Amino acid sequence: MKKTIALFIADPKCSVQSGNGIIKALGSRYNFKIFSKNAVEDNFFNHVDLVAVPGGFGDSDSYESLFRHNGESVREFVANGGHYLGICMGAYWAGSHYLNMLEGVDAVQYLKRPGTDTRRPHAKSIAINWRNKPMNMFWYDGCALVGDTSKFETVATYANGDPMAIIQNRIGLIGCHPESEKFWYDSYTWMRKHWHDGQHHALLLEFVDQLMHR
Repeated sequence: MKKTIALFIADPKCSVQSGNGIIKALGSRYNFKIFSKNAVEDNFFNHVDLVAVPGGFGDSDSYESLFRHNGESVREFVANGGHYLGICMGAYWAGSHYLNMLEGVDAVQYLKRPGTDTRRPHAKSIAINWRNKPMNMFWYDGCALVGDTSKFETVATYANGDPMAIIQNRIGLIGCHPESEKFWYDSYTWMRKHWHDGQHHALLLEFVDQLMHR
């Protein structure tokens, strides 16, 4: 029986594009129910296994206008044994200024980190290392997960060695966009040659499967 993911969408800040990419990557193995910025009913998460918050075209400070009605419900869901997947903005929102669900680690702008290989927030195919395999992945002002590396599992790193994707207990965070689809790359001339042909969707599915076993 498929497990159920509650997917947060508030386009364009937490975009339909990112949400659709998550559904495409995970839909073979998971069911989905959608929620947005309006407060959910008290029993909404009763039969949910994971809450997923994608990225979009906004900044993490959008939390107050988009997520404050459901933030406490999500915190309680995770505290009571639920799982959380945050991609880009969703990863930022797990941090100390927002949901505050992490221990000994925080989500910070990668472009401001020492040794970063980018100082600009625009879309690019950025160098990463995913489980010791070098590759490039779609990035749009994504976070680095900085802190005590003994308190989480590092799944992927940026070029400077900062963690890009981690799992801590039942929380999985990713700074880049493995859910990206071909039209994302086609939208930028310089990106077209970097299309991953669905391979990053397989990585995301593997990541979520691992997370769900926590």
